[in-house]
Amino acid sequence: MAILKSMTRRSVLASGAALGAGLAVTLSGTRAVLADTPLKVAGIHASPVENAWNSRLHEALLAAAKDGVIEYEFSEGVSGTDYPRAMREYAEKGVDLIVGESYAVEREARQVAKDYPDVAFLMGSSGEASGDNFGVFGTWNFDGAYLAGMLAGKMTKTNVVGSVGAIPIPEVNLLINAFNAGVHEVNPECKTLVSFIGTFFDPPKAREAGLAEIDAGADILFGERIGTADAAKERGIKAVGSLIDYTDRYPDTVFANAMWYFRPILDAAVADVKAGKPVGKIYTAYGLMKDGGSDIVYTKGVAPKEAEEAMEKRRAEIKAGTFEVPRDMSEPK
Repeated sequence: MAILKSMTRRSVLASGAALGAGLAVTLSGTRAVLADTPLKVAGIHASPVENAWNSRLHEALLAAAKDGVIEYEFSEGVSGTDYPRAMREYAEKGVDLIVGESYAVEREARQVAKDYPDVAFLMGSSGEASGDNFGVFGTWNFDGAYLAGMLAGKMTKTNVVGSVGAIPIPEVNLLINAFNAGVHEVNPECKTLVSFIGTFFDPPKAREAGLAEIDAGADILFGERIGTADAAKERGIKAVGSLIDYTDRYPDTVFANAMWYFRPILDAAVADVKAGKPVGKIYTAYGLMKDGGSDIVYTKGVAPKEAEEAMEKRRAEIKAGTFEVPRDMSEPK
């Protein structure tokens, strides 16, 4: 178990004020925390924190700790069988908020939350929020994926693009479907290939899936999973990254990235916990482009100029709320 605590801690208040103000108050199943007191937050990561998705959570939590908003400790590489136990251990330690993912342990995670009604839980999930203390969020960087698809659709020479995803759960499906929709907006005749590797973290397997799509004619790959860009680099084609910016790692391969930023979601949940408000709600929308939770970053000049101009026009419309990218969570074929 890796442990990290923020390097800053608020000064202890004068004894008289601290006695009256430093108490936690139970309200609607979560604890109201003094506004100027860092929240005690635990992160439970099923994959190593260098995994793209987990890195987004981890970096946001580290930044919040550096800002003095929270105190942060975490565990990484926690298996599904150990996950509920890890949740209980942190709850027993008296943390205020547990951040993690319940995709593989929905029933068990929700039971833990019921057993600890004074602890707030913010979990990546395909399900609904439950009770007052179990909030959920999805990874909605599909706006950026759509825009990257618009570029890819005008760049392909073979008229075939591919995508490599983890598992066909709603959030993954949403992302790949949005990328394909962006491709088809500008190139209706383009063929889109899709592969799933059956796990959230297996770069060699993602590479193999990407190579298979290249062998099937794809000359641009959308990597929902780490490892896809390795296949593109190996074969000398272009790739699109997801969640983080892969441009520096693959400077001649990755030309665009569908970014996702967890900090707006985290800030919203932390504010609710500090205010003693229930967190049993869906926080996903804080990750939308129009709210600063996602975007596209790309290398200008790689795609045709007219493709970039059309994409930027659509980007402005998304941010203004005048265009909504289709939300298709069905399994892509």
